[in-house]
Amino acid sequence: MLLPESPRWLGRRDRWDEAHAVLTLVHGKGDPNSPFVVRELAEIREMVEFEKNNADVTYLELLKPHMINRTHIGVFTQIWSQLTGMNVMMYYITYVFLMAGLTSNANLLASSIQYVINVCMTVPALLFVDRWGRRPTLLVGAALMMTWLFATAGILASRGHWAGPEGVNKTKEASWEVKGAASKGVIACSYLFVASYAPTWGPVSWIYPPELYPLRVRGKAVALATSANWAFNFALGYFVPPAFVNIKWQVYLVFGIFCLSMFVHVFFMFPETAGKTLEEVVDLFEDPNGIKNVGTPAWKTRITTKRARLLEHNEVAEADREKGLDVHEESPNRSGSDTVEMKN
Repeated sequence: MLLPESPRWLGRRDRWDEAHAVLTLVHGKGDPNSPFVVRELAEIREMVEFEKNNADVTYLELLKPHMINRTHIGVFTQIWSQLTGMNVMMYYITYVFLMAGLTSNANLLASSIQYVINVCMTVPALLFVDRWGRRPTLLVGAALMMTWLFATAGILASRGHWAGPEGVNKTKEASWEVKGAASKGVIACSYLFVASYAPTWGPVSWIYPPELYPLRVRGKAVALATSANWAFNFALGYFVPPAFVNIKWQVYLVFGIFCLSMFVHVFFMFPETAGKTLEEVVDLFEDPNGIKNVGTPAWKTRITTKRARLLEHNEVAEADREKGLDVHEESPNRSGSDTVEMKN
């Protein structure tokens, strides 16, 4: 009741007047003839017409050569979000703090602080994630989480000891025990881990997948990615408690290695989408000068929020020049004559 419908959604239902009104409200600052609004509406019309001529979409289309890379990125964004180890730190944090010597109300209070940190540290992402970009946010998040997980594993391995077959306070999942300053180190690393996840993989794992796909397949593609999230959520719910019993502190090594793996995966395969329209993302993945069925190499993509800001301020000519420079930077295989033409 409070939010307008997406102009693309309205356009797909031939409600163009409403789509124009929404664009005017969001981007035109009340001016229906704003160059940005006119330009965006024309792009949406073109895309909607294309989709009408290609309406027979199925899940199998997500596996076609030109789409499989985008499908795998969206699915793995959600899978990696689960394999960060956040479930260890949130769902089963009482076991962790029990191993660190916190019992009864002290354990519950320390666990509650985790959730407060999670909520508070999400706020910076809401304010700045478009400025930070998707790739840097995911890369920094993976690196920081890996650091705290390996640190926790190191503290438990070097300063802790097996708690016996019954575990701490007869809780088998609390199979390792650490005391003194080392226990405070485990608690601190747990808090720092959550503070690293909340502004990075927490929100971006939901923002990023919808930005990867053309509107025609977006619904099915995002549904597939989300199903992967919940499938791994379910699997980890079964894995983590017995893992604490059987491999003890090495659970942290497992998730630390996952964070290292996702860092490498994001660096080489996840392109930057911040500030780009859906149509520009399509061009990115279908770049004729890029890798076949991959497009522009991920590590060569850049944030383009400057162009988006120029368009919203109706500086269309300057925005087009900015786009030309971005294309040149992301496609270094272009000839020199092409470069001169774009700069002109």
